[in-house]
Amino acid sequence: MSTDRVEVGQISGVLDRIAAIRRELPPTAGRIADFIAANASDVVHMSVTEVAERAGSSEGSVIGLCQQLGARGFQQIKIAIARDLVQPVQFIHEDLEPDDGIATVVEKIFRSDLQALHDTQKALDIGALTRAVATIRKASRVELFGIGSAATIAEDANYRLLRIGINSRATTDSHIQAITASLCTPEVAVITISHSGSTIETLTATRLAKEAGATTVVVTNFGRSPLLAHADIVLNTLARETQFRTEAMTSRIAQLAIIDTLIAALALADYDRAVATIGRTFDVLSTKRV
Repeated sequence: MSTDRVEVGQISGVLDRIAAIRRELPPTAGRIADFIAANASDVVHMSVTEVAERAGSSEGSVIGLCQQLGARGFQQIKIAIARDLVQPVQFIHEDLEPDDGIATVVEKIFRSDLQALHDTQKALDIGALTRAVATIRKASRVELFGIGSAATIAEDANYRLLRIGINSRATTDSHIQAITASLCTPEVAVITISHSGSTIETLTATRLAKEAGATTVVVTNFGRSPLLAHADIVLNTLARETQFRTEAMTSRIAQLAIIDTLIAALALADYDRAVATIGRTFDVLSTKRV
């Protein structure tokens, strides 16, 4: 599941709704409806961009059909389909069974998390990481955007950037994100964290920042998504979890690994400054401990 916030509210019986209105749909909406109905179990793993490409339509047309079906957007449709198709236990974790014991739960969760780290290491583009380091080093300020459970990753990244002497700020309120993004300049670097790459708030903020001239770095799961249209540099995670679980930890572990790597590379690139700043901030933080 995306680590981002999911639309509020529930709908059900998506496939029945499609069947009920299918004959009234125009050609483009009909192709989308047919694709969703014929590939429902795959759609729960796909982004709106991927569905649009497979159905020979635009993202806007996919979202328009979703709204005709009573949803706010594609993510809500995807979750509704998943709710109809999967076992309830899979909303806790994709690999679990209802009768799993504690030892089995430990084995499955850790195996899943380790696999996500291994896969993310293979998916990470070293050239993109190198460009991200160079972009952040020359930026006058770094803005970090994340919504929902991605917000904690943005806040952690902000804390770590400050500790090595980089001027940064994390914004996790969607209204403030939009304002902050619109006030960016070409001297600003923006880091957006979004597992799905489809969350409206972070999409909007990243688009506004890019339009204002900022260089945009996105941390998102591998695959096609609307966020890529507004990204200058892409750092991919590769968490295999499905995208209907609301607070998936696997994707966040992969995102934290990307942030860990980025911070370490930045610190090594400006070694003396980073070490000095870490020392000064350590002294300040030591006063907070008894």
